[in-house]
Amino acid sequence: MRGLKLIERFKGTQVHALNPPDATVVNSTGSSSTSSKLSNHRVKFIGSKLKSNKACSGSGAKTLLPFGLPRTDLLEPPIEPHLKSIQLVETLSNLYRRFETCSESEKSLVCIEQYSVLSSLGDPKLLRRCLRAARQHAFDLHSKVVLSAWLRYERREDELDGVSPMDCSRFVLECPRAALVSGYDPNSIYDHCKCYQERSEFTQVSKGDEFLALEEDSDLCFRVGNEDINCIRFKIAALSTPFKAMLYGSFTESKSYRIDFSQNDISVEGMRGVDLYSRTRRVDSLSPEIVLELLSFANRFCCEDMKSACDIHLASLVSWVEDALDLIEYGLEERANALIASCLQVLLRELPSSLYNPKVLKIFCSFEARERLASAGHASFLLYYFLSQVAMEDSMVSNATVMLLERLRECATEKWQKALALHQLGCVLLERKEYVSAQCCFEAASEAGHVYSLAGMARCRYKQGQQYSAYRLTSSLISEYKAIGWMYQERSLYNIGKDKIADLETATELDPTLPFPYKYRAVSKAEEKQTRAAISEIDRIIGFKLVPDCLELRAWFLMAIEDYESALRDIRALLTLDPSYKMFNEQVRGDILIELLNYKVQLGSQADCWMQLYDRWSSVDDIGSLAVIHQMLVNDPGNSLLRFRQSLLLLRLNCQKAAMRCLRLAHNHSSSEHEKLVYEGWILYDIGHREEALARAEKSISIQRSFEAFFLKSYTLADSSLDPESSSYVIQLLQEALRCPSDGLRKGQALNNLGTIYVDCGKLDQAATCYMNALEIKHTRAHQGLARVYFLRNQRKAAYDEMSKLIEKAHNNASAYEKRSEYCDRETAKNDLNMATKLDPLRTYPYRYRAAVLMDDQKETEAVEELSKAIAFKPDLQMLHLRAAFYESMGDMKSALCDCEAALCLEPNHMDTLDLYNRARDRAISPQEM
Repeated sequence: MRGLKLIERFKGTQVHALNPPDATVVNSTGSSSTSSKLSNHRVKFIGSKLKSNKACSGSGAKTLLPFGLPRTDLLEPPIEPHLKSIQLVETLSNLYRRFETCSESEKSLVCIEQYSVLSSLGDPKLLRRCLRAARQHAFDLHSKVVLSAWLRYERREDELDGVSPMDCSRFVLECPRAALVSGYDPNSIYDHCKCYQERSEFTQVSKGDEFLALEEDSDLCFRVGNEDINCIRFKIAALSTPFKAMLYGSFTESKSYRIDFSQNDISVEGMRGVDLYSRTRRVDSLSPEIVLELLSFANRFCCEDMKSACDIHLASLVSWVEDALDLIEYGLEERANALIASCLQVLLRELPSSLYNPKVLKIFCSFEARERLASAGHASFLLYYFLSQVAMEDSMVSNATVMLLERLRECATEKWQKALALHQLGCVLLERKEYVSAQCCFEAASEAGHVYSLAGMARCRYKQGQQYSAYRLTSSLISEYKAIGWMYQERSLYNIGKDKIADLETATELDPTLPFPYKYRAVSKAEEKQTRAAISEIDRIIGFKLVPDCLELRAWFLMAIEDYESALRDIRALLTLDPSYKMFNEQVRGDILIELLNYKVQLGSQADCWMQLYDRWSSVDDIGSLAVIHQMLVNDPGNSLLRFRQSLLLLRLNCQKAAMRCLRLAHNHSSSEHEKLVYEGWILYDIGHREEALARAEKSISIQRSFEAFFLKSYTLADSSLDPESSSYVIQLLQEALRCPSDGLRKGQALNNLGTIYVDCGKLDQAATCYMNALEIKHTRAHQGLARVYFLRNQRKAAYDEMSKLIEKAHNNASAYEKRSEYCDRETAKNDLNMATKLDPLRTYPYRYRAAVLMDDQKETEAVEELSKAIAFKPDLQMLHLRAAFYESMGDMKSALCDCEAALCLEPNHMDTLDLYNRARDRAISPQEM
C-alpha cells in the first residue's frame, strides 16, 4: 500500500481468489508488463459483460464475480517483515534499561532498535516518537541527515502542496540545515528551526572588503602557465604544514620570490581563489567550480581549514537531485564529509520518487557503491535500514529492494541488526518465490536469535512441498516457547481437518487481532454455502480493526448474495483507506468495480447523500459514513469540507495515515486562507505540535471567525489539565463556535464537548442542556454524556437507561457497553464488559476492571493472568502499569520493575509509572523494609 507506512501495508494481504498470477520477469520497480496487459484485458471484459447485462438481475452475482469466490487452499497470512519478540515485555524492559545507562553516543542507536522492535505493533505515533528520540540524540552529520529525512518521510501523508522536500516546516528535528551541524544539543527538540531567519555565517564578504584584502603588500608570486598570482608568504604558509615547510623551511622555495605551480593541477582562477582564501578565510564569493578546485587543492596540500570551508560552502549549495548526483562524486573523491552528507540528504528527502532514478540506485545499491560510501564514513546500518524500508513499501519483489537489503545485511554489526536484515531479506525472497534462498535467510536470522524467523523457514519448506517438515517445525515452536497466537496460526497452514480449525481458534484466543483466522473461517463457511455466516465471521474483526483485505472479502460475500448496496459501501470505504487498491487478486481497480456496481444500485443526489451521511453518522456507523462521503467526493472531488469529515472518521477508526492524507487533501483543495490554516492546525495537533496548532487557529480566527477555527482552538486548549479560568475560556470558545454557521453534525460535536467541560466544572444543569440539545440534532454520542450527568446526580438507573439507548442506536457500540458497566451492579457490569471485549478485544478497560475485581477478591494469580492475556497481544501502558502495581503488592519486585521499564519504554514521561518504578526499585534495593 504505497500511500501508507510499511507497518500499515503488512497488516494483511489482499485476498487471492484464484491461483496466483503467472510468474513474469519483474523489473527494478516490481512491475510486470504481462500482468498489466492481463489486468487491462480483464477489466474491459468485466465492464463489457456487465454493461450488456445491466438490465438482468438474475445473473448479477455471477457477472460481478467472474473469478469466483476466494478459496481456503489459497489463503495464507504474510510473514511480517518485522522483528517480533516472543518476550516483548522483557525486550522492552531491557531496551529501557540500556537507554538509561548507555553513553550519550549510543542512545540514538538504542532508539532505532526500539523502533525495530515496536514496528510489529503498528502504532505510527509510537514509532515516530522513537525516530524523534533517535534524531535528538544523534551526534554525527550522517545520522542526523538520515534521521531527519526519515522523520520527514514518515509524515509525507500530511505534506501540503507547494512544500519543498527541503522544507522543514520549522521543526528543528526535520530541518536539513540543522542536520548539517554536528554535535549533540539536548535542547534541540524544544527549539524552532532558524531556517527563516537571517544567519550571519552565510553573509558574504563585501566586494570592498575583498578589495582591501587584495591590496595588502605581496611578497610571493605563484606562476601558473603564463600568469603570475601575487600572494602573501606568511598567509600562504599558514594554510598548512607542507606550505609552511616549503616557504619557511630548507627548501629552495623559501628563498624564491616566484614559484612555478604550473604542474600542480591548479588553474589560474583556482590559484587566485587560494590567494583570496589565504587573505579572507572565505570562499563564498567564488564560483562553485573554483571552490571544487580549491577542495581538491586543499586535500593535496593538507589545508584542513580550507578544505572545511570549501566542504561547508559546497554543502550549502546542494538543493536538487541533479546537484546532489553531480556533487556527491566530488565529495566521495575528496572525502568531503559535509558535502556528501548534504547530497545524501537531498536524495533521501526525495524518497520514494528518487528510488526510480537509476543514477540514485547506482549510488546506493551495489556492493561497490556501499564500499565507496563506507570509505567516506557514509555507509551505515541506519542509512540502509531507511532505504530498505522505503523500497519494501514500494515493492516487495523489486531487484532494488533485494540489493538494498543485501547492503543492510553487510552493514549489520549487532545481533539484532543481523536478525532484522536477514529476516527482511527472507520475506522479500519469499515474495519473489525464491524459496531456497529465503529459507537460508530465515534460518540465519533464527540463529541470530529471532525466533519468529522459524515461521518463515516453515513457510519456505511448505512451499517446496515439505508440509510435514513445516508442521514439525511449528509444533516444536509451540512446545519449546510460551504459546503466542502467530505460532498456532502458522501451524494451521500445515494441519488438516479439525486440527486446523482448532489451531485457528487457539490463535484467535491468544491473539484476537490476527486477521487470517477470521478470513479462513469465513471463506470456509462460504465454501459450505453458508455465505451469511461467512459475513458474520468477518464482521467480528472488521468491528474493531479496519483491515483492507477483510473489507474486500466481505464485499465478495455481499456480491455473492447480491447485496450490492452493502458491497458498494465496503468498496468505497476500502478505497478511502487506499485509493489505489485492486480487487480480484489485484486484477481489477476498486474504482472500476464501483463503476460496475453502480449499475446495480440506485444512486441518490448529493442532497440524498447528505441525508444518508446524517443518518449513518448519527447511528455511529463509521464505515457507512466513509462510504457516503466517498460517493459525495466522486461528484464533488474538490470539496475540502468532505475531506475533513473523512479525516475525522478515519482518526476515530485508528487509521492515522489515511486520515492525514485526507487532511492534506482538504488543505490543498481549500480555496480560502482561513480554512487552510484550520487544516494545517489539525495536522500539527495530530503530530504533537500543540502550540503551532493553536497559533494556526488564532490566525484563522483573525482572518475570519468560523466554527472550525474556534472548535480547533477549544479542542487544543482542552487537551490539557484545565484550571477553572482555562475551562471558562474553553467554554467561551465553544459558545463562539456554536454562533458560527455549521451543520448539525459538527454542532452536535461542539455541544457534546461543551457539556463535557461543564461537567468537569460541576455545572451539571448546563451540561444536561448541552447534551439534550445535541440529542435533538441526532448527535447520538451525547447519550453517554447525559448518562454521566445522571450518575453524578445519583440517578444511577437513569444513567444505565441512557447508555442502553446508545447501545440500541449505535452501530459500533463496544464503547457503550464499556461505559454502561459503570452504572450497574458487579454482575451486570461483568456481562457488559465481557460483551465489550467480544466486540472489541483491543479495549483495555474491561481487562483492567476484571483484574481489579479479582485482586479485590484476593485472587492475585488470576488477576495477573487476566492482564497478561491482553498484554500478550497489546502491551498497553495502562495495563503494564496496573500489572506492575499488582506485582509490587505481591512482593514480586523483579516483575514489577520489568513491567514498569516496559511501560516507560512506551512512554518515558508517564509520572505514575515513574513513581511506581522508583518505589519498586527502592524496595528491591532494601528488601528488609518490605
